[in-house]
Amino acid sequence: MLLTLLTLLLSWLPSSAAPAPVPVSAGTATLASPLPDTLRRVGPDSLVQAQCPGLAQLRVGQVLFVGNHVTREVVLRAELDFAEGDTLAAATLARRLELNRRRLFNLQLFHQVLVTTSCRAGELTVLYSFQERWYTFPVPIFSLADRNFRSWLDRPDRWKRVDYGLHLVRRNFRGRNEQLLANLQLGFNRKYELFYEAPGYGRRRRLGFGAGYSYYRSHALDYATTGDQLRNLRQDDAFPIERQYATVGLRWRRTVQLLAALDASYHREQVSDSVLYYNPRYFLNGPRREYLEFALTTTLNRRNTFAYPLSGQYAQLQVGYRSFLDGRTPGSLTVRGRYARYVPLGGPFYYAVGATGQLRVARSLAYPDNRALGYELLVRGYDAYVVEGRRLGLLQQGLSLRLLDLGRVRLNGLQSSRFNNIPLAFYLNTFADVGYVGQRHVPATNRLPNRLLASAGIGLHLVTYYDWVFTLEYARTREQQGGLFFRTQFPI
Repeated sequence: MLLTLLTLLLSWLPSSAAPAPVPVSAGTATLASPLPDTLRRVGPDSLVQAQCPGLAQLRVGQVLFVGNHVTREVVLRAELDFAEGDTLAAATLARRLELNRRRLFNLQLFHQVLVTTSCRAGELTVLYSFQERWYTFPVPIFSLADRNFRSWLDRPDRWKRVDYGLHLVRRNFRGRNEQLLANLQLGFNRKYELFYEAPGYGRRRRLGFGAGYSYYRSHALDYATTGDQLRNLRQDDAFPIERQYATVGLRWRRTVQLLAALDASYHREQVSDSVLYYNPRYFLNGPRREYLEFALTTTLNRRNTFAYPLSGQYAQLQVGYRSFLDGRTPGSLTVRGRYARYVPLGGPFYYAVGATGQLRVARSLAYPDNRALGYELLVRGYDAYVVEGRRLGLLQQGLSLRLLDLGRVRLNGLQSSRFNNIPLAFYLNTFADVGYVGQRHVPATNRLPNRLLASAGIGLHLVTYYDWVFTLEYARTREQQGGLFFRTQFPI
């Protein structure tokens, strides 16, 4: 799949494609060598110093925006840490403007953000210019009805385990960075969903709102774990699992880098009698359950870019509580924390390290509530396995070499500026992962709980526009099992 995509992209290139020059704004100096859009090194603001020499403090007279045809100005101003009338130190002006430019870029609404400054009689004019993305995406659904590609490939009925339909996303709805999402999915898994997300209202964009509804049912359900692999029940003429939930929540947003969310949701789930035949304790008490879930999430995201970070740091803390409505099933508390650090080592080398920890507290847990590694979190190379447990720790690190940066490549035959300039960058990556899942009572057939999991490997990463990241990795585990894996996101 990755090779097909590369062939398609390269077929559109001009015969003498060369890296596009990195634009330099009038008020910010950058290095001559091509660097990612959000990893430019700023130098002294020579133009401003020449226009307003000898001044230690400069007053912001105007802040102007150009190119935001859809995005409203109030969204942009809410990200800046200065406004008209503020006084800025001349010595740190270039760095401060660049940090604000990164904030605007990481709204993920623009292909490119540039900043230009001019000074007259000690008064600054700051101009931010944008190239907006396309915001409406009707995307056909054709996906695999399994946890990952390796799990799907191991199934003998793999071609019946596909989903199809339409995934519709409207980003930057009303020009206010709101998002509408709808799913109409048929096939092996049926899914009908509608979600609305508003990161912030008002002039300062501090308080936001989210709401949604989801209905899901499937012809198959993983009902147990044996030999560290999922046991699957398939019913071609019935649906062993039916699940629906509704959610509402509040958002507090200091900037795009500091967020908090408080969500409350109602869940109703039901399994067929066949599921209870194979696993009578699947839901602990009967074939159906209802519960309320409350979740608080705080996120500090100071990465240079959110899609493929090369510098900065990321921290997130999640606390969730489930209260079951049948009066018999005990409630459960889940705490998960994550921290990641991204360090430019000089030249084309970059280092990343990330750590995740999770703890669940409950008198007893239903089978689907006891997931640990192999689902959202993964020790690379163990893609074919899952590990259940209440406690987990995961450490991932990688060293990347910027192998090839084509800058922005113009595609022949496309007139729209939202699509005809594609950034293409390739990174060679080596990595090592270590994980551990703690569990009190482990079935005799499962070997991976309470055992240190470790792997290492090498990969090729492709970073392109609309925050798409494609990775092709070879990983080998401490059990001397190896494999080639394709993923569609930055792994750390």
